[in-house]
Parts: sequence; C-alpha cells; structure tokens
Amino acid sequence: MVTSEFRQEVTAFIDAEIERFYAEVPSASHLAKSSAVNPEYFKRHTIETILRIRLARMADGKAISVLAKSHPRVAASWAKYAEEEMLHDRMFLKDLERLGVSADDVYGSEPLAATKLLQGYLYYTLEHEGALGLLCKAFFIEYSTLKTQKEWNDNIARNFGPEAIKGAAAHLSYDDAEDHSGDVWNALSALVTTPADEARVLGHLRVYANLLRAYFAELDALINNGRDGRWTLDRVAADSAAA
Repeated sequence: MVTSEFRQEVTAFIDAEIERFYAEVPSASHLAKSSAVNPEYFKRHTIETILRIRLARMADGKAISVLAKSHPRVAASWAKYAEEEMLHDRMFLKDLERLGVSADDVYGSEPLAATKLLQGYLYYTLEHEGALGLLCKAFFIEYSTLKTQKEWNDNIARNFGPEAIKGAAAHLSYDDAEDHSGDVWNALSALVTTPADEARVLGHLRVYANLLRAYFAELDALINNGRDGRWTLDRVAADSAAA
C-alpha cells in the first residue's frame, strides 16, 4: 500500500526537478518571465503541446488494454481520464489560430526528437513492463503543470494578450477543478505494492525530467539558434545512465 510519505517523496522529487529545469536549461524561464517572448518560440512550443496530446491519446488506448488484463478498476478509471483529456488539443489549437497558425500548420508539423523519444519510452514500457511508466508520466505532467503553468500563462497574456492563452487557461482550470493529479495518483498508486515498485516510479520520473530538459534545450536550439537540436538527446542518455 502506498503511504502518504511516498507521495510526499514523489512530489518533492518533481519539485526539485522543476528547480533544476529552471537552473540548467537554455531559455527555461523565457515563457514564464520574459517581457519580450519570442512569438515563434511560443508558437512552436504550443504546436508541440498539441502533438503530444494527440500522441498521448494513442498511448492511453494501449494502456487501457494493458490494464484491463489485470487491473480492470484502474483500466476503468484510466478510460475516464483519457476521455476527459483526449480532445484537449483543440483548446490549444484555438490559441494558435488566434495567432495566425492553422490546424494544417500544426498537424503537418514533425514532432521534435525529444517528443518521439518520449513516445518510444512509453511504448517500450507498456510492451515490456506494464502501464506504470505511462501513469508516472501522466502524474509528472499533471503535477508539474499545476506548479508552473499559471505563471507561464499570465506572462504570455502580458506579451500577446489574454486571447493567446484562453484555451491553455481553460485547460489548466479544467484539470485543477477535476483534480486530475489526484485521479492519476490514485490510479498510479494502485499499481505500487512493493519498495521495488516505488523505486521504479522514481526511475520513470527521472527519465521524464531528463526528457523535459532535452525538449526545451532542443526547442531553444531550433528557434533561438536556428539549428537542429537533436544533439541534446545525448545528454538524456548520459543523465539516465548516471542515475
């Protein structure tokens, strides 16, 4: 049975990774604090957010199938969560359309390498380990979003006007009101029964933190330096191997 102390350990770990993100990643604070946000940086980040939601719903479908074999109650709760999240890409799309980016532009974009690597990790763990890795990713995203995104949204609104984050703000409010981080934690904790499972949770979270840093470093290289940022993925492998 998962204890409240373990949840505190997990959230403290994510809090520390958020601090590390701001300290180490080029342009990490750009969306949150800059008074002159690069519109192309914001647009490309929002495009990637949409692509990640689109990819996540396919991985969630596989997770439901995996969970249904041995954890039907968790599968049922995950199906509800996935249903609620499945079309949220449309919220972010409306923000981009207000800035002149079309749906064709968004869905015709190639995902960044860090996004592909994230998706590959999810599929690998689903195939070879079960659904815990995917649920850990969802908790990482839900919790870190609640910790950071209001500040980001407020700053984007100051730069581009409130219409530019109308969908993003609605998404954040919805997740908060529905307590999605709590729902995900309840599903995740149902799969954690041993100290070895707890160690696996922290291991998965470490991978996602590394991938988050790699994504923003890749985004910075692409937008601010005008070059392919895939070199940053070497750092993911090094960080993960050293952990």
